[in-house]
Amino acid sequence: MRCRVRIGALLGATLSACSVGPDFQRPAVKAPSAYLAPQAALEPSAAEYAQRLVLGTSPTPAWWRQFDSPALDALVARALADSHTLAAARATLAEAQELANAANGARYPQVALDAGAGRQQYGKQLFGPFFALPAFSYVTLGGSVSYTLDYLGGTRRSVEQRLALAQYQRSETQAAALALTGSVTTQAFIVASTHAQIDAVSELLVQDRDNLRLVQTAFDNGSVSKVDVLTARSQLATDTTLLPPLRQQLDAAEHALAVLIARAPADAALPEISLAGLKLPRELPVTLPSELAHRRPDILAAEAQLHAATAAVGVATANLYPQITLTATGGYEALPGEPLFSSANTAWTLISGLTQPVFDGGRLRAERRAALDELKASASRYQQVVLESFSQVADVLSALQHDAEQLAAQSNALAAAQASVELARESYRAGNSGVLEVLDAQRLSQQAQLGVVRAQAQQYLDTAQLFLALGGSDL
Repeated sequence: MRCRVRIGALLGATLSACSVGPDFQRPAVKAPSAYLAPQAALEPSAAEYAQRLVLGTSPTPAWWRQFDSPALDALVARALADSHTLAAARATLAEAQELANAANGARYPQVALDAGAGRQQYGKQLFGPFFALPAFSYVTLGGSVSYTLDYLGGTRRSVEQRLALAQYQRSETQAAALALTGSVTTQAFIVASTHAQIDAVSELLVQDRDNLRLVQTAFDNGSVSKVDVLTARSQLATDTTLLPPLRQQLDAAEHALAVLIARAPADAALPEISLAGLKLPRELPVTLPSELAHRRPDILAAEAQLHAATAAVGVATANLYPQITLTATGGYEALPGEPLFSSANTAWTLISGLTQPVFDGGRLRAERRAALDELKASASRYQQVVLESFSQVADVLSALQHDAEQLAAQSNALAAAQASVELARESYRAGNSGVLEVLDAQRLSQQAQLGVVRAQAQQYLDTAQLFLALGGSDL
């Protein structure tokens, strides 16, 4: 509600409960009917690996438990309990709440207890050139009450602004918790995936050594040339180079997990996590676009900032008008030796004050215009955050569909490559083909095996990203 105040109507305005500036209203969101345009149906082979989307539902509390991994649950619990980042966010929230409480205190009369003692002398100019009162001591004891009339609602708008900023910090804390659980889950999946890739490469190296022994035996029998031996050794050496990068990736992920649970890498004592110990959720909740704005912490934070900017316009508007303050004091004043609490020594004052800005170099009006500009900027930022949230959900939904297609393709490639390796080895033993054919088949099998592991890991990662894009759940 807006109030237009004229100087001649100030007395009547003091009795009203209006607040200048615009009232906040939750912004309307132009939500699409769906996150994605209609997609082509998956091939039957890919449909086997696809997850079913359940529209109109939201992630359950503790969404990471959908992966059915006690090790992952333990890591997330440790992170939520010990994370320094989350502790800082919670402390910032507490600070914002106390600042709101402090702002609310200005709505009430301010009462103070005053006490003092002093010595004083009046000069001759008060009583003539030949006479002056002697110096004297005194003591005082009393109280004071002051109150600024909030007839324009400027103080109420200030409290509203602080409460909105506290809500912003609350949403930021929820976003920090969501990001923390997402980071722990992501790093845990990277650890599990890297272990699986290391196992696949290690198995490949075992096969390379078997091939080298096979070729060396054939060379000793005179059935192959030295070139075949060198080729087998070269393949073993080349595949050995795959391990160091994977081990470094594993170390980096484990170190990141240690930091997320507020531990040094040497003291983390991480539980063992493997892809085999994870369960991929077959059904995934998908919040309707119209409800997404009420769930995601970043959208709620942008909404709170918009609310604070709306209240700031009211504060800046109220500052343009006169400020009326009432002050009352009462107590006792006495000279030494006199009874302090005597009716003859009582003293009191009652003062009203009005301050009207006359000239400030345009500062107050410029501040109001700046508040209006910030309001417009906050509204645009809110709409942009909402739009980006729709895009993030759409990206993840597309990725999940492609993950199913990729996993199906990699699984088919692995089956074909493994069959090709067996045929190549049988052909080599029968003398119908050379070692190069065996090595080529082995290389294709190795690539397919790693491809399956990476496709599985990506499906886990994108599933977690969907939970995050939908705003997770209240913690």
